[in-house]
Formats: sequence, C-alpha cells, structure tokens
Amino acid sequence: MSNEVHKADNGQVIDRRNLLLGTSTLVAAATLTSEVLAQAQKAAPAAAPTAAQSAAASGRKPNILVIFGDDIGVPQISAYTMGMMGYRTPNIDRIANEGAIFTDAYGQNSCTAGRASFILGQEPFRTGLLTIGMPGDPHGIQDWMPTIADVLKTQGYATGQFGKNHLGDRDEHLPTKHGFDEFFGNLYHLNAEEEPEGYFYPKDPAFRRQYGPRGVIKATADGKIEDTGPLNVARMPTVDEEFLGAAKDFIGRQARANRPFFVWFNSTRMHVFTHLKKESLGKTGKGIHADGMVEHDGMVGELLKQLDDLGIADNTIVLYTTDNGAEIALWPDGAMTMFHGEKGTTWEGGFRIPMMVRWPGVIKPGTQINEPIALIDWMPTLAAAAGIPDLKEKMKTGFQAGNKTFKVHLDGYDFLPFFKGDSKTPPRDTIYYFDQGGNLNAIRWNDWKLSFATSKGNIATGTRETSAWALIANLRMDPYERGLEEGGGAIEFLARNIWLLVPVQNKIKEFFSDFDQYPSQAGNSLNAGGINYAMLRQQDALKRLKDLEGMRPR
Repeated sequence: MSNEVHKADNGQVIDRRNLLLGTSTLVAAATLTSEVLAQAQKAAPAAAPTAAQSAAASGRKPNILVIFGDDIGVPQISAYTMGMMGYRTPNIDRIANEGAIFTDAYGQNSCTAGRASFILGQEPFRTGLLTIGMPGDPHGIQDWMPTIADVLKTQGYATGQFGKNHLGDRDEHLPTKHGFDEFFGNLYHLNAEEEPEGYFYPKDPAFRRQYGPRGVIKATADGKIEDTGPLNVARMPTVDEEFLGAAKDFIGRQARANRPFFVWFNSTRMHVFTHLKKESLGKTGKGIHADGMVEHDGMVGELLKQLDDLGIADNTIVLYTTDNGAEIALWPDGAMTMFHGEKGTTWEGGFRIPMMVRWPGVIKPGTQINEPIALIDWMPTLAAAAGIPDLKEKMKTGFQAGNKTFKVHLDGYDFLPFFKGDSKTPPRDTIYYFDQGGNLNAIRWNDWKLSFATSKGNIATGTRETSAWALIANLRMDPYERGLEEGGGAIEFLARNIWLLVPVQNKIKEFFSDFDQYPSQAGNSLNAGGINYAMLRQQDALKRLKDLEGMRPR
C-alpha cells in the first residue's frame, strides 16, 4: 500500500494582535493556498471490495471510538520518534500505520479546555471552559452547549463516555446530562483526586463535603447517579483498568445489538502524579513516565483487539489524541516535548498534541497529514461521517436534538471532504491561541504564527509578557520557535515580515464578528489578581452611564 503524503501549506499568510474587538474596516483576507501531493493512483483492475468498502456501500453508519491520553506529548508516541525515547507504543502506532498521522495537530493549553474543545466543537473562549475545572467549582458545561453525543444520538447512536471528564463538578455537568447514555469516570485532574490525602488538607468533614472531590461516578441517562468511591492513591494504579472494562462492556453490548456506537475513552495516564501497579513499574528502565506509557499503550491494544474480535474494525473510526501539550514542569513524572513551551503556555509546546486516526474506506494506511487540524474540527467531521454533512450551518439556524434545540456558532470545520480527496484544500487555515485568562496571545495563519503576548514559565508560575511588536515565526521553517531567541537574523526576519501585522487583524475581526448573535459563557480564573479598586470604579462608572441613559428626554 503506497503512502499518501499531504504537504504543508506554503501560501502567503496573515495573522496578528490582541483582542481587537473593535477593529474597523480591514484588508480582505488572502485566499488560502495549499499544496497537497497528488494522490496519484493509476486505475487498477477491478478488485473485490474490502470489508470497509462494503460497509460504506451498505449505508451502515460507522462506529466511532475516540481514545484520549492525558498530558501526553508528541514525542511520547513512538510513531513520531521511532523509539528515541527508549520505549515503543506499538498499539498507538498501529492506528497511525493503518490510517493517518498528523504533524500539526492542535489541542488547547490545559485539560478542561482541550476536552471541551473536542466534545463541543467550539473555542473554549466561547464556552468559558479555558481554565482547569476544580472540585467544588460551579463552573462547567452549560445546557445550551451541544456535544458530539447530542448530535450522534439524532442518528441512532449509542453513546458512552469512560474515564476522565473534567467538564464540571455538579450533576448538571455530567455527560449523561449532555447526550451520553452511560458514563463511568472521574471528574478532575488526577492530582486533585489525591489532595484530600495531603498533609495540609483540612480534615473537617464539612470542608470536604463542600470543596472536596467527588468519587468515581457511574451515571446513566435515566438520571441514576452512583458515587463508587474516591479515586484515592490506592485506586489510582488500576482505575484505568476499571474504565477500560466498562468501555469494552459497552462496545460489546452495542456490537451484539448491531447498533452504531460512539465511545469516548479517557485514560488518566499520563497526568501527574503517576501511581503504577507493581507489574508496570520498571517495565522500560526509563522511569515512571515511560513505564506508564507502555501500560497505557497496552490498554489501547486491548480496545483494538476487541474491535478485531467482534469483526467490526472495518466499520469503526478510531481516533487517538490528547488534550494539551506536555507538562515539562513536573518532568520526569510529566512528559517531554521538542516544541518550545509546555502545557499552560501559548507556545507550540502548550498546544501541539499527538493525533492519529484510522478510518477504513476513507483514509489510506500510511497517510501523513501536515496541514493544521484542531480538536474542535472533530465534531463537524464525525457528524458528517454519521450522516450530517452540514452541521456547522445547521447549528447557526437551530439544530434539534431530542427535546433540545441548539443554536450556536461551531468553530470546527468538516475535514471529511479533505480526507476523502474530494477537496484538495483543507478547511482550516487559522489557529487561535487563547491563554487561561482568555487573552488572545497568538494566531497561526497557514505557516505564520504571530504572538502578541507570550507565556513565560509554566501552567502554575507563568506570566504574560507583551512586546512592542508581535513576534513572528514561520512554523514550517521554525516549528520549534527557536529562531527569535537563538537565530542571528531574527530581528531582520521580523522587520521584513512586519507587513503581516495589519492584514491579520481581519482574522481577529472574523472570529468576533458574530459573538453577539450566539450564546457564550464568561471564563473562570484561578487567579484573583485582577480584583482591585479600578474594577469597582469601572462598575460604578457603568452604573452612572446607565442612570444617565434613563434621564434622556423621551
């Protein structure tokens, strides 16, 4: 089987500046150009159709299995680094080998934001889910936000979510309130579950009831909710096995019922702090992170084997990815990345993620895709696979899902025509990099990235720094963003490409152009540093303006 390679976009580009909500008239956007290597396939003698082709021809809807790791960096997958890290991930690599691997895949810069962007198809800036969800926090997914599960239910899919959720602490935030038939998983980042066992954590039961983490939740769409007990240190080494067992049970039941399914399996690996069972410790000799990755890869292998054993692999889309970039701050328990920055920043190291998909009958084995794709793109893409090719437009006018009508702006794009070869140009040309506080720090447009502000530090200690001019990088020439700090000709490169600064404002205007037409939620914050007298004076000034407005002559 020949390899199909999509070359990166070399077209001229534009990108630029901080939240210019009031940007006036701007230069029209340049047409995206993309060079995709011709999928040169000479006509061959007619052959018997494959099982995947037969499934597509029969009109059967494809099953969808989405597997998320947690905080896993690009080099942790040996399909990208070919064993350079001292171990291999053959089962995850299998997905890439039998489908496509993406070199320019984007998540968000933290767990909640990444997961929200995937399941909701909207930028977390719109949904307000930019910061890490915390125990006791009322902030979370809202009823007006459609999920992939909501959409697929309209096409007859059974929907199950297993493992980490991280989209809210309360019952109204649970997946079973948002399109999923079944949920079995935890609600937070792994170290939050461990906090009640910490030395300084309050022992007062009332405090724990109000602010402590809930246990591992089992819930169904009929309203039943069961707390199966805390996800404590004793349970952490094997909790992914519990989630895996539940996911496999769900898949088996749907396969026997001949019903299409959407399963979102969310491993707790490799979020800190890692606690492994003794059988996994020492497997690689390269540390606890490598040992955990090998364990995680084995679980991916179990899911792939089940699809094979059930005879449904040829009619199942399998996507493997993660939520955000590597957390180097806690290395060697945390991950590593070759990209500049890390989780919690808006450098490439915070946003770049591993991604691969096996899609029988649509994507040829051995495909490499260099064009940018984001987690938010999978909602309209999977909807198209299930029979709704125009979800983005339908959502703008009102989409009926069960007893709910959703009317939102989806930021994701349908990649199915591009994957099938019907379109030579990918639908996405822009990536927006919002930080945890909702600041637009950077934009990528085609090959160019303009950083209006940068994050110095990590997810906990990071500070936001702005420069007089936006920093300019060409991510084809310098994907690791080293040129500006280490390149001898960096300032000249910036000066020669300063033309990008004004036209890119059009992309910002484009993003905010219909913000007042669709619902949104203000983001939360883990830092109260913005509370001051100036904020109170501003509120007072707005109140006075409103009072004056009421005094106008009628």
